[in-house]
Amino acid sequence: MRHFTWTAPFAALATLCCLAGPASAQAPAAKAPAAQAPAAPDPVVARVNGSEIRLSDLQDAMQGLPAEYRTMPLQTLYPALVNQLVDLEAVVAMARKQGLDKDPVVQHQMARAQEEALQSALFHRDIGPLVTDEAVHARYDRDIAGKPGEPEVHASHILVANEADAVAIIAELKKGGDFAAIAKARSSDPGAAQGGDLGWFKKGDMLPEFADAAFALQPGQITDKPVHTQYGWHVIRIEERRTTTPPTFEQAREELRNQMIQEGLQKLVASALADVKVEKYNLDGSTPRPTDTAEPPHPPHK
Repeated sequence: MRHFTWTAPFAALATLCCLAGPASAQAPAAKAPAAQAPAAPDPVVARVNGSEIRLSDLQDAMQGLPAEYRTMPLQTLYPALVNQLVDLEAVVAMARKQGLDKDPVVQHQMARAQEEALQSALFHRDIGPLVTDEAVHARYDRDIAGKPGEPEVHASHILVANEADAVAIIAELKKGGDFAAIAKARSSDPGAAQGGDLGWFKKGDMLPEFADAAFALQPGQITDKPVHTQYGWHVIRIEERRTTTPPTFEQAREELRNQMIQEGLQKLVASALADVKVEKYNLDGSTPRPTDTAEPPHPPHK
């Protein structure tokens, strides 16, 4: 059985489908004999230089078509599909005859395609059963359904490089200074242009020291003292507070499914790595020194 990549224009397929016409317009089939041999489960529908194209190849090709064609009966699409697969197989035969299958670049591409097919097959076999609708719903029931909503705050902040500047800003704000205007003029945070607006966030979304200070405030309040984090000194104002409601299953389905797929991938990769010997080298092929694998220094926050 051969696997084909569907690259033919869909317009040509549509034209051929129209020309094929309804089954009733075709010539009547010959009367079947009284006794017939059972049909093969995956019959050969064409040969090109002896290379077989089977019914399963037509079915695979259908899956690559737009949705409106995939719902059509295979019998209606058959003439166009088989002609396209014959064309593709003829092109492959020409490429082999010209020796392209011996080209090192092509051989590398073919090897990569085989590796990707094996990876995909393993992922689908081992991870697919873990993310069925039933499994995703069970995760929703366990992690989300019936749980209380999380508190959120809508906050703005002004970020400066030193504590003295932050103290001066707090004093200015207490005298009636405009928070947004000061943020635009003096904050080093990328959100300064929006008046320091951070939008809504949950406590776990921010650094602990910043989150603790923000969630201790009520709407309209400003931090009495500057809040220090790895990024500098913050002056925080709370705009609003609210408690979120848990998402419905439909709202959470895709995120939960992606989480479960990532968990499955991580376990699969960890299992695969535990069963192989890994050797890593520098870009020039030399053996790494201890300093070559050290973590690079992190750039300072701007």
